[in-house]
Amino acid sequence: MINRMSIRVLLVILCMMAISCKKQSVNKVEEFSSTKQEHPSLILTEQGVKDIRANLGRIPIFDKTLEATKVEVDAEIKNGFDVPLPKDYSGGYTHETHKKNYVLMQKAGVLYQILQDEKYAKFVKDMLFEYAKEYPKWPIHPKPRSYARGKLFWQCLNDSNWLVYTSQAYDCIYDFLSEDERNILENDLFRPFADHISIHNLKFFNRVHNHATWGNVAVGMIALVMDDDVLLERALSGVENADYDPNEKDDDGGYIRKEGQAIGFFANVNDPFSPDGYFTEGPYYQRYASYPFLIFAQALQNKRPEQKVFQFKDSVLIKSVNALLNLSDKDGEFFLLNDSQKGMSYFNSSLVSAVDIAYHFGGNNPELLSIAKKQDEVTLDDAGLAVALGIKEGKEKPFVKKSIELSDGANGDEGGVAILRSYGLELVFKYTAHGLSHGHYDKLSFALFEDGNEVVQDYGMGRFVNIEQKGGGNYLKENKTWARQSIAHNTLVQNETSHFKGKYDIGSKYHPTKYVFSVTDENLQVASAKDDKAYPGTRLHRTMVAIKDEAYETPYILDIMRVVSDSSNQYDLPFYFLGHVMQANFEYSKMPVPEILGKSDGYQHLYKEASASVKEGNITLNWLRNNKFYTYTAITSNADEVIFGRIGANDPDFNLRNEQTLILRKKNVKDALYVSTIESHGRYSPVSELAVNAYSNIKKVSVVYDSKEYTAIKIDTKNDKSKVFIISNQKNDKDLEHKLTIKNKEYIWKGAYQLIEN
Repeated sequence: MINRMSIRVLLVILCMMAISCKKQSVNKVEEFSSTKQEHPSLILTEQGVKDIRANLGRIPIFDKTLEATKVEVDAEIKNGFDVPLPKDYSGGYTHETHKKNYVLMQKAGVLYQILQDEKYAKFVKDMLFEYAKEYPKWPIHPKPRSYARGKLFWQCLNDSNWLVYTSQAYDCIYDFLSEDERNILENDLFRPFADHISIHNLKFFNRVHNHATWGNVAVGMIALVMDDDVLLERALSGVENADYDPNEKDDDGGYIRKEGQAIGFFANVNDPFSPDGYFTEGPYYQRYASYPFLIFAQALQNKRPEQKVFQFKDSVLIKSVNALLNLSDKDGEFFLLNDSQKGMSYFNSSLVSAVDIAYHFGGNNPELLSIAKKQDEVTLDDAGLAVALGIKEGKEKPFVKKSIELSDGANGDEGGVAILRSYGLELVFKYTAHGLSHGHYDKLSFALFEDGNEVVQDYGMGRFVNIEQKGGGNYLKENKTWARQSIAHNTLVQNETSHFKGKYDIGSKYHPTKYVFSVTDENLQVASAKDDKAYPGTRLHRTMVAIKDEAYETPYILDIMRVVSDSSNQYDLPFYFLGHVMQANFEYSKMPVPEILGKSDGYQHLYKEASASVKEGNITLNWLRNNKFYTYTAITSNADEVIFGRIGANDPDFNLRNEQTLILRKKNVKDALYVSTIESHGRYSPVSELAVNAYSNIKKVSVVYDSKEYTAIKIDTKNDKSKVFIISNQKNDKDLEHKLTIKNKEYIWKGAYQLIEN
């Protein structure tokens, strides 16, 4: 009789024969080479463990991390563990307990290897056997919200988290276990677990998305520990010939798998990352996905170096770490592009791992050491040792964040994001692709920061992550009805309807087009992009300029939004300033009872608190934020309406933040030109109670020329000087010479734009 092991061997042989015959594609990899089973071999290696032990006591940041980890795990061993029957959403007891368990197992496994104390191996073994006993008896998780339910958690995503971490623990105690014990764990726990998140949940596993990345990596990590090439091929290439509708949608409206789209780990590296390393879902989810991407790359490099994973797509995984760090403000907090929670930063454990791995496998970039030094911890593995030694030897150099443009799309041709950094100001200008199911409908939007503080905000997402009281810690309905809608962002809205009608099917097909990005002159930095798909028949062109006037301490931002349409429309341009209103230069009527601004597309969540009908000229809004003064100056036309709005209408559960906005509305016009400046100026001291330079330094902003070909804006300052910024609206060739006469004065320049002293 053929036993189970013989069948497995036969299946492996047949699978490998099939693999060798497959046509190569982006996610197909070289044939697996046979490797001797050595443990540990994923994030720790045998040689790495020896090197760590040899350096203990002489590598301060590593020693500190090790001691903190030991104290944490020792306390949990003393308290004992629980493996409860799963029943809760995020934030609930069972969810948080299983989450804590996989983190503790991973840490205990590492401690066993480094300290050679068997109590840590026994802790992992005992917990794994408890899971092996209970897992086969557990049904699908009882909470029904997810499109792909796990068994330990309410979604397969979290089950995958568990297996990614637990695989590392198993690798660390592999040789501590007998062969019979390993067989029990693999047959009763690990293989059924891998099957559940892959072949039993194809909608989750066979897609390009951060969910699938975690699933692919979970299966791949346990495959590497067990030396199972069948599972490894599944992880790298997905489950092919699956019997399901490739055009089925998930709960977020995103396609599970587009027709003909590659699947598996390498597809999830290739498709969402641009050649610059920008992750299309945005930095918040890149932070989340960076852990599986890089931890699996590290494991593959250690166990299957022939895959050359860190060389894939011109070393895009290494580039992605640099890109992600550049997508953070002065304090390391990530900019809010698409679904994002405020406050997430590179101090998150995922980024500790990412920085260490990028340093160790990416050429020992000394700038990464300065980030690691700020993080003040390292991973307890080969990569963490390399960083600790680099810091000890004083090799670090400052990670200097400069103005940068990051392209979007697998080929870098689907728009992008520009960050203009100028003397403490950081302007984030978004003209990316949609961002998969976590995307927002906000083409050509922006946000502004100063010294790490938001000044003009992006709302972020409608979610309180892992806070059980708020929808089980999951996305709230207001994420779709408010946070993703165009009016929630600093971008133009036509006829109170979101870009692409707020429909994923449409928005995911299109992206804006870069027009100009130039930062060679630190005193004049320009980012410009166009979009003609957000509203059919309407062309949008936005140009953001950071100008440093030598007469003033802080730069100011010039914002030009041109709208050209085939029909008459209502246009709204919201401005989400943060702080306390000091003064406005126009008379407005404050409503005794705020009205709800609209009925749908996010307008139903805005109160209209005050309004004004303004004439041709300039309006100014002066406000105070973090004891700094700011002024917004906008050009207006006759019959323009200014609306003071506040978030929070139709919000019965108080899920939204009650923050303010100023909306500049133009009615019944085909073409429109929105021009404004944003200044940072002056300070207030609550100690001395003195306000210094509390008023705007700009006297007037005016349009001196506007045509299909050119737009020219004049800025008069209070020191009786003026500048004219001119941009060519049609031709962006940097070597092309332009000549334009404005009010009998001839302007000649080369390139798409010029700032001229008047």
